[in-house]
Amino acid sequence: MRTIGWRAHIMGLAIAAGATGTALAHHSFAAEFDSSKSMRLVGTVVKFEWVNPHSWIHMDVIDPQTKVHQLWRIEGGAPSALLRRGWNRNSLPAGTKIIVDGFAARDKDSRASASEISFPDGRTLSLGNPNTEAAAAALKRGGN
Repeated sequence: MRTIGWRAHIMGLAIAAGATGTALAHHSFAAEFDSSKSMRLVGTVVKFEWVNPHSWIHMDVIDPQTKVHQLWRIEGGAPSALLRRGWNRNSLPAGTKIIVDGFAARDKDSRASASEISFPDGRTLSLGNPNTEAAAAALKRGGN
């Protein structure tokens, strides 16, 4: 039986842990979000996270019925996809008013996956998330 040195063993564990962490951190759209539950959120940007594998918009949304403030986390595309669409890490400063069209989290948490956002002046931007964009296009065609 061959024994490996402690350095090789540690390196192997680090590589395995890194691969596992990446696999667990990334998920499929269908596992996390419900393509039959489209939604629109109107609110104000609290924070924009420019991180991999998905960007995140944290926004303050006032429930129209209860008038209670809710913090929503909106999943967007990866920074590389956003860069290709003209975004940068400063595209959504705190205080920006936005409207998010997307899909609700399956677990009923205050998370959504955005297909696009729009601004009060009418501009719209894609959040670079191809799975969410495909779900939105299917919904418009009348299917799932």
